[in-house]
Amino acid sequence: MYLLPVLAGVAAIANAVAAQQSQRQDTLLTDINAIEHFWGQISPYADNAENYFGVEDVGLPDGCQIEQAHSLQRHAQRFPTSSMEDGENDENFASKLNNFTSANPNASFTGPLAFLNSYEYVMTESFLTGVGASTEFQSGVSFWNRYGRTLYNASVGQVAFNASDLGAKPVLRTTSQSRIENSQISWALGFFGPSFELTPDPSLSSFVNGSLFDVVIIPEGGTENNTLASYDSCFNDNDPEIGYLGDYDLYPYIAKYLPAATARLQQYAPKGFTFNTNDTYAMQSICAYETNYIGASDFCSLFTEDEWTGFENTLDIEYYFDYSFGNPTGRAQGIGYLQELLARLEDQYIVSSNSSVNSTLDDNATDFPLGRPFYVDFSHDDIIVSVLTAMSLDYFREAPSLTQYPPDPERHFVLSTITPFGGRLITEVIGCTDADPKPVHNQRTQYYPTQYGYDPSSASNKFIRLRLNNGILPIETIRGGACSSRTDGLCKLDSFLASQTNAYARSNYDYACFANYTLLDPFNGYDYDGTISETTPGVNHG
Repeated sequence: MYLLPVLAGVAAIANAVAAQQSQRQDTLLTDINAIEHFWGQISPYADNAENYFGVEDVGLPDGCQIEQAHSLQRHAQRFPTSSMEDGENDENFASKLNNFTSANPNASFTGPLAFLNSYEYVMTESFLTGVGASTEFQSGVSFWNRYGRTLYNASVGQVAFNASDLGAKPVLRTTSQSRIENSQISWALGFFGPSFELTPDPSLSSFVNGSLFDVVIIPEGGTENNTLASYDSCFNDNDPEIGYLGDYDLYPYIAKYLPAATARLQQYAPKGFTFNTNDTYAMQSICAYETNYIGASDFCSLFTEDEWTGFENTLDIEYYFDYSFGNPTGRAQGIGYLQELLARLEDQYIVSSNSSVNSTLDDNATDFPLGRPFYVDFSHDDIIVSVLTAMSLDYFREAPSLTQYPPDPERHFVLSTITPFGGRLITEVIGCTDADPKPVHNQRTQYYPTQYGYDPSSASNKFIRLRLNNGILPIETIRGGACSSRTDGLCKLDSFLASQTNAYARSNYDYACFANYTLLDPFNGYDYDGTISETTPGVNHG
C-alpha cells in the first residue's frame, strides 16, 4: 500500500533534479563571486576549507605546535601568456573583432554583445597586475598571522615580522622572471610590514636596506637548473609534442562544450561576423583576465554555469596531461623542489645534482640555509602540480575526463583548488610531546605557542602536515602507505621521509627529460603515472 506514494516521491525528486539541470543549462550565470571559481589556474586565490580534501580532523592536537613552515608560493594575477590556448587565442579574437568593426563601421552587435561595438583589448602579456600584487601582499600578511606569530612567539599586538625577531635573516627565493620576483616583493611587504609600522616610515627604510631578509634570485629562461622553473632544464618538456599533451587534448573538449554558447551568441552578431568555438573560448578567458586586471569584464555574464564548468575542465585537462600523472615528465618537473624540501627536513646541503637542482646554490648556508623557522620559494602554477605528482600523492591521480560534459563536480583534480593565482603548498613541521597525539576534530586558533600544552623542550616527536591553499591534504594517500595511520593529516617525519625514498627513481629523471622517445598515440588521455621508461607501452624508444 505504500509503494505508490514512495514511487511518486522518487519521481518528484527525479523531476526536480531534471528541472535543476535544465535551469543550469539555460540560465546565464551572472554572479562573479561564483563565476571566478571556475577559472582553473587563473582563478583568484581563495582558501579551501580545511577539510576540503577529505581530512576528518583538522585541529592541532594537544601538546603540539608548528615548528617550521615551508611554502611553495605561486605568483599571483598576471596578464595572459603568449601560449596559443591562452593569450594568443585571446589576442586573435580581439584582432578579428577589431578588424571587423574597423572595416564595417555601420555594422552593430546587439543585445548583450552591444559593448563589442566600441570594445578595445587593453591587456599586455605575462606581467603581474596590481590585483596580483595585492594578492601577494595579503598572502604575506596571512603567513605572518598563521605561522610567523607562533614561530617567533610574537608580542601582543605585533602585526608583522621585525628585526628584533632575528636569529638569522630569512632567505626568500625567487626566479628572475618579472611576475615571480614582483610577487616575492609584494609578499615580503605584507610579511615584514614596513608600510604599517607603529611609527610610519614612508621611505620603507627597513625594507630596502637589506636588514630584514635576503633574496636569492635564480635565473629563469635559459637551460640552467632551477627547481622553481624546472622545465628550463628538462628538455623533453619543451618538446612540441611531449610537453604539450594537455594543450592538444583541450581543443576537442572546447568543440564539445561550446557549440550551444557559440550559437546563442551568434544571434547578436551582425551579418558578416561569424563566431567559432575558439572565439567563444577566448571570451571566457578574457573575462577571467580582465577581472584579474581591472576588476570587471563585460564578457563574464555571457555563459551558463555548465559552460563555466566546461571552461575549467579544459584547464584541468591541460595541466594534468602537461605537468601531472598524464605526462611522462610530470614527476621529473617536480622532483627538484621535492629534493630540496627533503634536504631541508634532514638538515642537509645538496652538493651535487641529478635533477633540476642547482647545486652551486644548494651547497652553502648563504643561498640554502638550514634550520630556519620558515622558507618561502616563489614559483609557477605547474611546479606545484608537478611536486604533488613527484610526491605520489595519489589523491590527485584522477585524470579529468576528455569527453564528459558537464564534468564530474566531485572530481579531485580541479585547478582552482590546487594552483590558483597566489596558490601555495605549505609543508608544516609539527613538534609534539606524545608519539601518538589524539586527533582534534575542529580547527582552533593558536593565540600563542604554548596555549594547548606545547612545550618545545619535550616536543621530541616530529610530524609533517601538508596544506594546499589552506586545505589539509590527505597525506595517507601517498603511495606505499607509510603515512596512513592517522585521520588528521599528520605523518611522522621519519615515515614521511621513508615515503619519498623512491621518489627520484620513480621520476626516471634522465630518461624522462633527455631520452629520444616518441609517443605513438599522444592524445589518447593515457596515464603515464608521471614517468616513462624503456618498457612503457605505446612509446617508440630511440
